[in-house]
Amino acid sequence: MPKQTLAVLPDRFTIHSLPVSAEIPQQVLNSSLYFIGKTHEELSIVVPEAVHIESEESDSDWRVLEVLGPLQLSMVGIMAQIGNVLASAKVSIFIVSTFETDFFLVKQKDLDTATQALEHDGYKVIL
Repeated sequence: MPKQTLAVLPDRFTIHSLPVSAEIPQQVLNSSLYFIGKTHEELSIVVPEAVHIESEESDSDWRVLEVLGPLQLSMVGIMAQIGNVLASAKVSIFIVSTFETDFFLVKQKDLDTATQALEHDGYKVIL
């Protein structure tokens, strides 16, 4: 099976941690791209840096590499293979997934290292 193509999205993103009981701010829902995850302990929201929300903790300056899909849910190992390439390059990642694809977030300072490692391993990266 050929390796996937990843596209680097233009915006920088921030990962926010909010109390589990917090309401999702309207500006998040109005954003063109966002990710929300909720557990029994916290609410995590990933949004473009231009979207300002109050949070207990946040980490900014993330870039998104989108695995161009759609990917079938029955496909095995895609996330692990890409994650292994980035781990070998010493690039920290934060991953979010949708029904059709995966998104790898890497720090802006690591973007060149990440894209070079992926391309060296046979992936196509669209900047």
